[in-house]
Amino acid sequence: MTADTKKSPEIPDCYYPNSPLLITPDLPTPKHSLYLSNLDDQNFLRFSIKYLYLYEKGICIENLKQSLSKILTEYYPLAGRLRATDESDDQCQKLEVDCNGEGALFAEAFIDLSVSDFLEFSGKPNNSWRKLLYKVDALSFLDVPPLVVQVTNLMCGGMILCTAINHCLCDGIGTSQFLNAWAHVTSKPNSEPLVKSFHSRHVLKPRCPPQITFTHSVFANFTPEIGGISHFALNKYLQSQPLVATSITFNPSQILTLKRKIIPSKKCTTFEALASHTWQAWVRSLNLSQLLIVKLLFSVNIRKRVKPELPQGYYGNGFVLGCAETTVKDLVTNNLCHGVKLVQQAKSCLNDDYIRSMVDLLEDKKIKTDLSATLVISQWSRFGIEDLDFGSGKPLQMGPVASDIYCLFLPVVNDPESMRVLVSLPPKIAEKFEFYMTQFLDCDHSNDHHDEEDRITY
Repeated sequence: MTADTKKSPEIPDCYYPNSPLLITPDLPTPKHSLYLSNLDDQNFLRFSIKYLYLYEKGICIENLKQSLSKILTEYYPLAGRLRATDESDDQCQKLEVDCNGEGALFAEAFIDLSVSDFLEFSGKPNNSWRKLLYKVDALSFLDVPPLVVQVTNLMCGGMILCTAINHCLCDGIGTSQFLNAWAHVTSKPNSEPLVKSFHSRHVLKPRCPPQITFTHSVFANFTPEIGGISHFALNKYLQSQPLVATSITFNPSQILTLKRKIIPSKKCTTFEALASHTWQAWVRSLNLSQLLIVKLLFSVNIRKRVKPELPQGYYGNGFVLGCAETTVKDLVTNNLCHGVKLVQQAKSCLNDDYIRSMVDLLEDKKIKTDLSATLVISQWSRFGIEDLDFGSGKPLQMGPVASDIYCLFLPVVNDPESMRVLVSLPPKIAEKFEFYMTQFLDCDHSNDHHDEEDRITY
């Protein structure tokens, strides 16, 4: 495995020859309000998924605009605007999409940078990459168009494409479906769409009356202080610190070595092995109180788990968060098999009854995802988002525009069996995290201990 420790330089400012414009659907589209399911309309998802793609050769801007206009006829809610429903109040805001055809924001820019310049330091993002995505001057989250695109032309003829897609409208599979549809229409203008889009979210509508038949530990239960440490202090601590991105790539051989530490004791998938390993390394690097309860939240696709299955082409949020939880002591003093068991148990309970209970619970808009002493992992691999080809070839690099305290499992371009782990942490903790992630395969740290003065205090 490799850990990217190179510090990325500040990139230059972008030059915008013209003001951004709105790309509207090329044909009339339905004008109505689109209901958002409770899985769409979570406070936890009120942000945009921001992708960055680097291409060796640029694409004609006019072709990109025309194809975007064409595909927005198919995905017309992305050309609309989010708004609060009439039933909303200041405390509990229920969102819907006003499908008004107002359009997606499209910006064209130039930058004094080459493909090779960017590739040299592209192992992990830095805050200056935010320049590559036009910042919308908006009063609130609702005032930002659901789709924002910036095409940045490089001095060598290459191109960086950045997109911001509102998470309330699409999940990772949905964003991949839309972006691949746009790329397909661009490269093959006369072809039919790859997948017919399915807009309605009523297939995940809550029952009336709600039937909450399970305990859902993914949501905050306001546990009192444990072991003298506030259960909410860790998240506040991480959010208050300067953060650095840490990026670690596992190749197929290293993934196999990791899985051999678990098999034959317990069969597991690559995700289960790597999620358990990452959770354990993250907790160890923080050196927390042994009594603290820590959680791992991870996205699970439910398209085939609910009954009936979600229709093909469903691009809304068709996932829920699985939740593994235990004490710090239990997690770090046991081997990887134990962590894998916790992850597998968290997945196994996610059947139709459990998911419907969760949807019903989310009818209460005061419910919040528990992000206190919690690592959140979002898997971007296996979606096909790294293969986005607009006609000039697949990207040389893809990933998020910025890194966060949420952990991403990213695909590696041209290496589908590898996986990159990206997360941001305070610098000293990031060093420890990289150590545990890269050395754990060779060393047994089950008896590791740190001096009491090294322990983080909040």
